[in-house]
Amino acid sequence: MSIWSRITDALSALAKGESLSDVFANLRTPPERSAGFAIAVIALGAKMAKADGLVTRDEVSAFREVFDIPQSEEKNAARLFNLARTDVAGFELYAQKVAAMFGPDDPALCDLMEGLFHIAIADGEYHPAEDDFLQHVSDIFGISPRKFKALRSRLVPDADPDPYDVLGVTPDMTLDEIRKVWRNEVRESHPDKMFARGVPEEAVKLAEKRLIAVNRAWEEISKARD
Repeated sequence: MSIWSRITDALSALAKGESLSDVFANLRTPPERSAGFAIAVIALGAKMAKADGLVTRDEVSAFREVFDIPQSEEKNAARLFNLARTDVAGFELYAQKVAAMFGPDDPALCDLMEGLFHIAIADGEYHPAEDDFLQHVSDIFGISPRKFKALRSRLVPDADPDPYDVLGVTPDMTLDEIRKVWRNEVRESHPDKMFARGVPEEAVKLAEKRLIAVNRAWEEISKARD
């Protein structure tokens, strides 16, 4: 069963009177968590796309870069986006449901944040309201301020990003300590690890940008310490 078939099944619960945010509570097995991840990115992305006061075509099309939406499922994807965009439930409720679905310290929550950052910068601008939105979601997810800063440094365009910020480390750490963090980031970016934590195949490609950023940061730090 494809991820979009599972999403269609999940949305069928809405006909029984459940809200979109309630659907998350029933997505527990790995295949369902994969569908839940997709729903979460689209639902929270739809909420965030309104954070700067305007939903652009670039932000909507960014979903297509995160997920390979078959033509036959475009209506379901559009329905999901519009349901989240117009739902009276605030984004906090969605974020709380997602956090409960994956559990504290689950790396999948950082994967999800990467998808949201991708949508935020899709229109070529990282708006302060989007930053506030993402920081609030990150807090609900239980992501540390240092980790959030690392995600932002990797994904938001900057002419000269600080390599320590990109890796989520500090200059007072030893090279061995920084190497350990770097290796862990590389390990957690492996497709097998991402699939195991419920990240859909379509979204694994986001890890490519993460790997490029963390490897470049490690190279800069290690060379500077030679």
